[in-house]
Amino acid sequence: MERVTGVQCTVGESPTWSAAEGAWYWVDIPARRVWRLAGSSGAARYWDNAEMVACVAAKAGGGLIAGMETGIFSLELGAGQTATALKLATPASGLGEGMRFNDGRCDRQGRFWSGTMFMDMSAARAVGQLYRYDAARGISAPMVSELLTQNGTAFSPDGRTMYLSDSHPQRRMVWAFDYDIADGVPSNRRVFADMTGETGRPDGAAVDADGCYWVCGNDGGYIARFTPQGKLDRRVEVPMLKPSMCAFGGKDLDTLLVTSIVSGKPEDAEWGGSVVMLNVGVKGVAETPFGA
Repeated sequence: MERVTGVQCTVGESPTWSAAEGAWYWVDIPARRVWRLAGSSGAARYWDNAEMVACVAAKAGGGLIAGMETGIFSLELGAGQTATALKLATPASGLGEGMRFNDGRCDRQGRFWSGTMFMDMSAARAVGQLYRYDAARGISAPMVSELLTQNGTAFSPDGRTMYLSDSHPQRRMVWAFDYDIADGVPSNRRVFADMTGETGRPDGAAVDADGCYWVCGNDGGYIARFTPQGKLDRRVEVPMLKPSMCAFGGKDLDTLLVTSIVSGKPEDAEWGGSVVMLNVGVKGVAETPFGA
C-alpha cells in the first residue's frame, strides 16, 4: 500500500483514472475541490469550485464532467486555481432545497450516470433519484427513485449489467440491473448484495477485469469483492475507517486507488481522509470517457 502524500480530504470521493492523461482525479466534496495526481511524477494539485463537486468522470478531448450541487457540469481545469464550470443540465423537476448530486460514472458507451441525495442523512429522506446524461438526449427522467443515499454505480466489463448501491445506514443494499447498451436503460432490478448485517455500508465501487464488484465498506475499514453471482469473495482491510470509493487505474490498470472520509474518531485520526493506492492482484477495466 502507498499513501498519497500531502493529501487529506474531509469527504474524499469519486476517484477515476484518465488513461489519456495518465492521471488520477478525485474530489473533496465539502472543500469544493477537484484533485489531480500525475501518474508519472506523483505530483498532486487541486482546483477550487464555486459549489460542491460530488463526482467526476473524464471527458473525451479533455476536462471533466461532474455531478455537483445544482446539476451536471462540464469542468475545465486550467493553469489557475479555480476550475471553469459550465452547467450542462439539471433535472426537469429541479433538485430541491438540501439536495445535491452524489456518486456517478460513465457507462461503457460513454454516457454519464449520477444520482441525487438529501444531504442531511439523519433525516432519512428517500428522495434520491438516478439519472443518465448524454449530449444528444440531455438528462433523462429518473431511472431509479426513492433512494436514500445513492452510491456504488458501476458497470460489468461487457456493459450489460449495471450496479447501484444505497449506502444509507437504513438501507445498506447493492442491486444489479440488466442494462440495454443500445438505449442506456436499466431493467430487472434485483438484490445483488445485502449488507444490512455488515459493519460497513456499501459506498462507492469499481468492477475488475473478471467482472467482480469491489465496494468500499464505509464505517467498516475494508473493501469487499463480490463475484458476478453476488458471492463475497474477498475482504481487503484498509487503515481508514471510512473508505468511500475505489477505482482501478495506472498504466496496467492494476492499481486500486481508494479515497476516504474523516470520521472524527480518535482511532481514525491518522488515516481518516487519506488517499491510498493498493495492489490487490487483479486488473481493472478501462473507463470510457464521457462522449467517446
